[in-house]
Amino acid sequence: MSAITDSAAGCRVLSLIPPMTQLNTPYPSTAYLTGFLRSRGIPAAQDDLALKLVLRLLSRPGLLRLREVAEALPPKKRSERVAAFLEQFDAYAGTVERAFSFLQGRDPTLAHRIASRGLLPEGPRFQQLDAYDADEEGGDGLAWAFGALGLQDRAKHLATLYLDDLADVLREAVDGRFEFVRYAESLAAAQASFDPLADALAAPLNLIDETLRDLALEAVELHKPNVVLLSVPFPGSVYGALRIAQAVKAAHPGLAVVLGGGYVNTELRELREPRVFDFVDFVTLDAGERPLLALLEHLQGRRSKQRLVRTFIRDDAGAARYVNFPEPDVPFAEVGTPTWDGLPLGQYLSLLDMLNPMHRLWSDGRWNKLTVAHGCYWKKCSFCDVSLDYIARYEGAEASVLADRIQAIVEETGQTGFHFVDEAAPPKALKALATELLRRDLRISWWGNVRFEKTFTPELCELLAESGCIAISGGLEVASDRLLKLMNKGVSVAQVARVTRAFAESGVMVHAYLMYGFPTQTAQDTVDALEYVRQLFENGCIHSGFFHRFACTVHSPVGLDPQAFGIMLKPLPEGAFARNDVGFIDPTGTDHDALGRALKKAIYNFMHGNLVEADVRSWFDVRVPKSTVPKSFIRRALEQGG
Repeated sequence: MSAITDSAAGCRVLSLIPPMTQLNTPYPSTAYLTGFLRSRGIPAAQDDLALKLVLRLLSRPGLLRLREVAEALPPKKRSERVAAFLEQFDAYAGTVERAFSFLQGRDPTLAHRIASRGLLPEGPRFQQLDAYDADEEGGDGLAWAFGALGLQDRAKHLATLYLDDLADVLREAVDGRFEFVRYAESLAAAQASFDPLADALAAPLNLIDETLRDLALEAVELHKPNVVLLSVPFPGSVYGALRIAQAVKAAHPGLAVVLGGGYVNTELRELREPRVFDFVDFVTLDAGERPLLALLEHLQGRRSKQRLVRTFIRDDAGAARYVNFPEPDVPFAEVGTPTWDGLPLGQYLSLLDMLNPMHRLWSDGRWNKLTVAHGCYWKKCSFCDVSLDYIARYEGAEASVLADRIQAIVEETGQTGFHFVDEAAPPKALKALATELLRRDLRISWWGNVRFEKTFTPELCELLAESGCIAISGGLEVASDRLLKLMNKGVSVAQVARVTRAFAESGVMVHAYLMYGFPTQTAQDTVDALEYVRQLFENGCIHSGFFHRFACTVHSPVGLDPQAFGIMLKPLPEGAFARNDVGFIDPTGTDHDALGRALKKAIYNFMHGNLVEADVRSWFDVRVPKSTVPKSFIRRALEQGG
């Protein structure tokens, strides 16, 4: 472990959000930890370097630096996008800060000029708009998608395409791994070897790296911490986090740098790679409150290294070692109220890139993220990481405590939109919270994820809507009673229909998480699942959906007992770094890639009311069997439940 010299006195903690996560709202982990630490009297600050990186790279001075890099490329190596950027540079430099101001909500009247398509330069990303005009004479490319939604949405979509064009230039001129969300994801996702990350981190700094280094050092200089926390929720934020750690360690070798977050909790549970500790001093697992308290005591000389909690270190022999002194976690009711103090709330970007209404909630508008309960009250689904803490340890809090947190957050931020980020919010807790919100007359808007279980009666759905619920997402997964039973989902297709219809009739937008490629799923299962989904749209039960390809993880029941699901796991690759996703052999031999193309195309059209009555076989470009689902299945399920 690196020598840590500045941490013995009092601990001042700085929590950083590394690139890349969301641009419309801060990832909540730093808000949780900062609020918790302050509740314990520990000085704590936070910053979002993901947002700040994009704002600096795509500022007018940032574009001037980008032009220098692009012009240094030999003409033969300049892509079409880079050449178009250089040709239209003056237009980009003259509009980029205006476009950001509009997307930040500070200049809404600019929508008129943006929507006219005469202000912003248009690169290759705008070509997709031409597809909307195929069957319309004189269309402007957005009439089909936004004709009924108004000027602001039209302008927001165009401004988002404009930013995407600039991101493409960064990727093709500076760093081929750059993306607004999944930055350098392939270096860390299911990556058993640390070599790709080590090689990337040893490479000379490019424009993006230099900008991130400057931002990291500015944050350290401003807050003067002696402990820096890096939260990495996704594979696409690991490279950025380690670049930050690298910069901090080079300039301030005495600072303690700690790595944690969702990616660490799922992928690095068996970490044996000592080179990680060339960049960070500690790696912590699961809920961060207890490990962090123990770590701060250690840094203050009040706790030995052997009494750290759920923490990886590099020992004196140079090997990665896991230390877990048994101590109870901080109860969920005592973790304190998240705080967004220190985050640039007025600078987040409301983006509109996809025409999926649930995706819009993810990317458009700033939401206060809050957890109703820790863990999952069901924790049985066979595809889920039910053996890990973030699922397995279920703890709730009184509705009064949750309402107090909501009230404090509204007072701090001035914003009343909430995203409850639970794996599956418990219906009893939601009912109690809704009642408390109404009793206090706390007028908020909220959305979150649930299980479509029978507890959500029409009466409860009405209550939740009255309390401010605007949208609900839930897992229908593979719409097949046989596979839902194999998944131990605890619901049936008919039950999902009744619950989703109850939410829809209460004025709540309903999104279905869908899955394909589950063990033993056949082409017949897939066709039947699409027929069920078609009927759910047809009967007004769901408004939105998305098909995900099933991925087997080593911590799920499928990964722990593959024989019970009729599959054989492939050997995990050798390595001392990440270990989570695992391949498998399914004896059915179904071509899920071919079927998946049809599923995604079909649901995209269903969301827009297109061809909902058509035979579902028409969406497939491979031969598939006829559906065995009665055409009136969902309608009859709704009538029987009435």
